[in-house]
Amino acid sequence: MTHSVDSSTAGTGSTDAPGEHDGIEHIDVVIVGAGLSGVGAAYRLQTECPERSYAIIEARQSMGGTWDLFRYPGVRSDSDMFTLGYAFKPWRESKVLADGESILSYIKETAAEFGIDRRIRYGTKVVGADWSTATARWTVTLERTGEDGSRTLTTVTCDFLYSCAGYYDYDQGHAPEFAGVDSFAGTVVHPQFWPEDLDHAGKRVVVIGSGATAVTLVPAMARSAAHVTMLQRTPTWIGSLPSRDILADGIRAVLPANAAHRVVRTKNILFAIGLYQFCRRSPKAARRVLTGLNKRIVKDDQLVADHLTPSYDPWDQRLCAVPDADLFQVLKTGEAEIVTDHIDRFVPEGIRLKSGRVLEADVVVTATGLQLLAFGGIAPHVDGEPVELNRQFVWRGAMMTGVPNFAVCIGYTNASWTLRADLTSRLVCKVLNHMRENDYAAVEPRPTSTLNERPLLDLASGYVQRSIDAFPRQGDRGPWKVRQNYVLDAASTMRTNLRKTLAPTPLSTVRGARTAVSEQPAVGAAAAAGPGPEKSWRSA
Repeated sequence: MTHSVDSSTAGTGSTDAPGEHDGIEHIDVVIVGAGLSGVGAAYRLQTECPERSYAIIEARQSMGGTWDLFRYPGVRSDSDMFTLGYAFKPWRESKVLADGESILSYIKETAAEFGIDRRIRYGTKVVGADWSTATARWTVTLERTGEDGSRTLTTVTCDFLYSCAGYYDYDQGHAPEFAGVDSFAGTVVHPQFWPEDLDHAGKRVVVIGSGATAVTLVPAMARSAAHVTMLQRTPTWIGSLPSRDILADGIRAVLPANAAHRVVRTKNILFAIGLYQFCRRSPKAARRVLTGLNKRIVKDDQLVADHLTPSYDPWDQRLCAVPDADLFQVLKTGEAEIVTDHIDRFVPEGIRLKSGRVLEADVVVTATGLQLLAFGGIAPHVDGEPVELNRQFVWRGAMMTGVPNFAVCIGYTNASWTLRADLTSRLVCKVLNHMRENDYAAVEPRPTSTLNERPLLDLASGYVQRSIDAFPRQGDRGPWKVRQNYVLDAASTMRTNLRKTLAPTPLSTVRGARTAVSEQPAVGAAAAAGPGPEKSWRSA
């Protein structure tokens, strides 16, 4: 493929730059999202597929994704940075659970170091993606927002579309309606849209929620607030981790940076998998261990029993981690408290609970969860017809039935997001190289026998259950099962036989169509393509 050089998108690691076909810009690979996953995907692509041109499409005006969006007090990772960070870029700071600003700096540093930042198109959102069977290419419609707020639509084509936008809705969080909220005399804020000018110093704060965001906010706000109350309907499993890994510090002191990073990363991966397996296989023992540790820290058995002991088993929902027991410390000092109850309604002075108690507040933070959004809002079409996502199956946690040359980056729910994200990006590169070596224009995952469907994310958390029906499914075996075990995935993903489960489209069958027709989706292509993806794998 011949491309003209475009200095605005050319960068380190790739010999190709986007070109044009019929006046429409063509890019080999379009990556959607310039967050932790997108930057990692770009590194893998330009390293393992250097002949491929690529561009990163980012809807926001800056890179960083989640770590640029969330600006609430205390925002930090809930996974250790040796595994949340990139395998190819050692984390050099001392904090295990790093603050959001440090993570954002790490992402930007990585992008600049490898020339990835020159490939990002900011203020640009994917508003349409249509696969043409006739030409074996995507037509991607982009909406670009100018500095003056004006919006213009442009079109590019690509051979492969890779969504690295995560599965959260950046435009809106989960915001349940509360009776009487308009009567409240104070300020109500959602963590996803934190006001820069909000001053909570010396004020009474109520944080509604008990998940990762709430347990981060409470100790952070308690440092300057008059008092902070965490209001929860039900408790969450919470465990304390040291903010510094002494063993990791010792390893880094004696080994070169890259070697130390690999050793510490391996140690933490094995610990996380071991903890998860212990919790799932021995839930009663896990309950005893977690409650015992929390009682030892808090030194209030009744508080632990009433407010820190959930009815569900550990890892039915994601386990929350707090550094140096900071949440427990502010509970011990009385700077904060936990109240387990249900909201009756807001009143001018605060929140009235079902029990009749009124929590007086100047500021209420609705840490009520996030909203899931499949593929960052991309709604893929095939030959002009929308794909029913919830009727598709995911292959290797990355590609999807019914949609050729499309991949999505989804992290682990029981470990660091980046572990699976990096495996997925390496798998995408393997697929791209497989296509090049065999002169394939496209590949599509297709099961050879019936699959029994399961939810893509197997968590009981409210934010998952609210939206999971809109997502594709996982199967019950083999490459169609989305495992939560990095060691098994790392051992099998890159060894997978692509010929067994990826149905190819030879390049020779589409060359004529690419020459004869424009890159716009062909009218009637859906009918010409036949009845559509085979559905025999779906269980009755």
